[in-house]
Amino acid sequence: MERRDTERRDTESRDTERFDVVVLGGGSAGEWIATNLPSRSVAVVESNRVGGECPFVACIPSKALLHSARTRSVVSRAHEQGAVSTRLELGDPGAAWAAAARRRDRTTSSGDDAAAADNLRGLGVSLFRGTGRVTGPGRVQVTRPGGAVTELSCRDLVVATGSKPMLPPIEGLADVPTWTSDSALVSPEIPRSLAVLGGGPVGCELAQVYATFGAKVTLLEMAPRLLSAEEPLLGEAMERILSASGVTVLTGTKVTSATPCAAGARLATEDGREHEVARVLAATGRKPAAEGLGLELLGIDVGGKGLRTDRHCRVESATGVWAAGDVTGVAPLTHVANYQGRIVAANLSGRPLEADYRAIPRVVYTDPPVAAVGLTAAAARDRHVHAGTASMDLSQTARSFTDGAPPGALQLVADMDRGVLVGAAAWGPGADEWINEATLAIRGQVMLDVLEDVIHPFPTYSEVYEQPLRDLAVRWRDD
Repeated sequence: MERRDTERRDTESRDTERFDVVVLGGGSAGEWIATNLPSRSVAVVESNRVGGECPFVACIPSKALLHSARTRSVVSRAHEQGAVSTRLELGDPGAAWAAAARRRDRTTSSGDDAAAADNLRGLGVSLFRGTGRVTGPGRVQVTRPGGAVTELSCRDLVVATGSKPMLPPIEGLADVPTWTSDSALVSPEIPRSLAVLGGGPVGCELAQVYATFGAKVTLLEMAPRLLSAEEPLLGEAMERILSASGVTVLTGTKVTSATPCAAGARLATEDGREHEVARVLAATGRKPAAEGLGLELLGIDVGGKGLRTDRHCRVESATGVWAAGDVTGVAPLTHVANYQGRIVAANLSGRPLEADYRAIPRVVYTDPPVAAVGLTAAAARDRHVHAGTASMDLSQTARSFTDGAPPGALQLVADMDRGVLVGAAAWGPGADEWINEATLAIRGQVMLDVLEDVIHPFPTYSEVYEQPLRDLAVRWRDD
């Protein structure tokens, strides 16, 4: 028996590649972790692209298209407001879309991850192209394209496999021309008409992009308002923003079935109406990609809400297993994935670090953008916080007047017992940038009497903070 065990260990030693850390998934979280462990031997297993969704079919292409759409809109508004004296010809929408698509493809390197892969290897990271599956504690099997199998062993395993689009359970949807956001963001063509299913951030952004370049867009959302997880003022503002871009917004509308038709797809809704469009875009969310990895062998629950982690990003109920990014279900945002990657890398390097999710900024990059951070007033009250709110219209700032800017607003939520901000909601020009003042204040738990004493440069949109902060500080002192 002893001799056979020795032979088995010798065979394992020859056939298994050993690392300190194996990372399943080379997206933003996995890439961050792998490149920030200089003293550890690291392997990354990736079946698709190094860098994940964000650089190729999500954040970067969507923001590139939104930039082109915004430029087109700004030129039009500048002429209407008399900011330019000569008439500016915007040209054919189809040609404009083709130019925007070419620019998008340049920003994404047309989906080529060679540079990202070379960067990993240049930093000493071993990259395994293929599908990884856990076969036991500290063991991962990689099936490469073509079927070859490689065995890896590790002290620590990091799960950073991201998420995948969810298609809504609509009868017949698989039988009609349907995009997910991933496919919509790499399309070389623009459909004549488009039904966007879902009024969350992705649905709103893509609805505006396609409408700006000439598609007839209808957005259908089951909830009573867009951006239903945010403050009501943001959902109401987003409906006005999209309507101004030519999008037909239908809230409180449930699609019950889809059937092929001459135009492309016929959608029936619960209220008895029908909508014929050339294509459907399903933007109804994503789910953590935790299934099929063999994690059950480690006693890990891979339920649909993501892997449960502690404050150090260790997977609960498992030893030596960590998770970061969308697979955790905390928030499907690249900056959260990068943050969690930083937490994991610090802990793996022997520097204990805990995640703090109180101040996660959330942005919809429409024109103008919508942004939020922390808790809504309703969520604060659900947590038994003595919440107070104060707000101000952006039109009351001098910068809004000088720029002839579109409308906007800021609402702040404070814990009136502790005297600190716990949430903020903003929309208007540059809101994706000036929301960061609230982000820092919430994360740092800066007292209201300090915040009201901050001096903002004149004239800037950030002056919109001054009156709401004074109002909250006065009420806090009076309580």
